[in-house]
Amino acid sequence: MTKKPNLLFDFGGVIINIDYQRTLDEMRRFSPAGSTIAFNQQAQAELFDQLETGRLTSEAFREGLRTGYQLTATDDELDAAWNAMLLDVPAERLALISELREQGHETALLSNTNHMHINVINQQLQEQYGFAHGIADALDRVFYSQEVGLRKPGEEIFRHVLREMNWKAEETLFIEDSIQHIETARRLGIQTLFLAPPLTLTDALPDAIRAFSPTSA
Repeated sequence: MTKKPNLLFDFGGVIINIDYQRTLDEMRRFSPAGSTIAFNQQAQAELFDQLETGRLTSEAFREGLRTGYQLTATDDELDAAWNAMLLDVPAERLALISELREQGHETALLSNTNHMHINVINQQLQEQYGFAHGIADALDRVFYSQEVGLRKPGEEIFRHVLREMNWKAEETLFIEDSIQHIETARRLGIQTLFLAPPLTLTDALPDAIRAFSPTSA
């Protein structure tokens, strides 16, 4: 019997809806010079890398925003602007993941994120869906860049997940909406589903699983 593919999910843009522009717009409101922070889906400044790999506290991150982009805002205003990109988690996506787990798929999350976003999202999931441990309640394992100390698109964080899960690359399907992360996974022999807009998880994942071939890398 063919093994069901392991499913490795990105978080933002795959499970949770996200809008980077909302944060850019909110941050710009606090810049007298109209500065735009160097953070988007494709690339970001070192300040954000440090936050996402657990090397910055919330306090140091806020101060980095103020000094790096000449922002004049309170802590609460900066937090609200930073979290503005986080939208909703559609119930049908969680239902699909639950169904796939019941069918025998092993699942994990691999997310470039930070403690500020994790806290907000997991609180939202607790309030909306009763998830006591946030998104971890919906999957077998969760890997956050800020806890691992590594981030995508680096290869090592993918290797870390494969080791921890005892997964083979060729038996794993990675679902992601950032092409630079897809490219790394492909180099490692992981099969991929690139959720380029307007594709969504519920639209595309069932077909990708049906087409999955564990013998091709």
